[in-house]
Amino acid sequence: TQAVVMPMDAFAFKELHLHRELLAAWTVRTVRARYKQSVLGGLWAILQPAATVAIFTVIFTLFIPIDTANVPYVLFAYSAMAPWTFFSTAITDMVDALTVNMNLVSKIYFPREVLPIAAMLARLLDFAIAASVLLIIMLFYGWPILAASWVYLPLIVTVQLALILGVGLIGAACNVFYRDVKHLFALGLQIWLYATPIVYPITVVPEHLRWLYFLNPMAGIIEAYRAVLLQQQAPASTLVIAAIIAAFMLAAGYLFFKRVEAQFADLV
Repeated sequence: TQAVVMPMDAFAFKELHLHRELLAAWTVRTVRARYKQSVLGGLWAILQPAATVAIFTVIFTLFIPIDTANVPYVLFAYSAMAPWTFFSTAITDMVDALTVNMNLVSKIYFPREVLPIAAMLARLLDFAIAASVLLIIMLFYGWPILAASWVYLPLIVTVQLALILGVGLIGAACNVFYRDVKHLFALGLQIWLYATPIVYPITVVPEHLRWLYFLNPMAGIIEAYRAVLLQQQAPASTLVIAAIIAAFMLAAGYLFFKRVEAQFADLV
């Protein structure tokens, strides 16, 4: 049976809105499927960033000490690793979202972006769980919480969501055509991790190169999280750069996805 694919405008947000209940249901299904028959369940959302931070803490406090401006390294690293883990796991899941649901894509009509977006939203729940651990770490070290600067957090999360959607939709669409794409994304995310100030402070980057460094939108996003959470300050202007790039990626990603969507059923 061939899928019936309806013609749409590139930015068919209205139709996506009409399928919001499907999006919600698929998000819940994704979460349940991930932790089905799992002993630790949602604790995996904590263990992944925590284990990585533990390794880097040993390296950068015992063997290669680095200056984190009087911020305990655990707090310094976890405040960045939690949003990074959300970023990398969400994109990884989005890239695979269409190909692992080939029966649906090939037989039933619905806006195909529902699948990768649901994958991202499922990881957003993991991010919320991981963020709760950050609060515990902050309390342990006597760090101020619920500061006035926290009002910027929804803005930072929104910029990050836009970036994830843009990159993830491009990856999901390309992976339908070439299955090597998911491996390229996995490699790219590993490189991207070390090109972002997560395990090291931005001060290690020479000042004359920082304008180039902040063309990496995750650098501006991570620095914004740290400014708001650890320094009780408003985000720097580098978040504006990240927001512009994220908006461009979202528009480009959604446009590309909708343009090639009609071919998915024949290729999956």
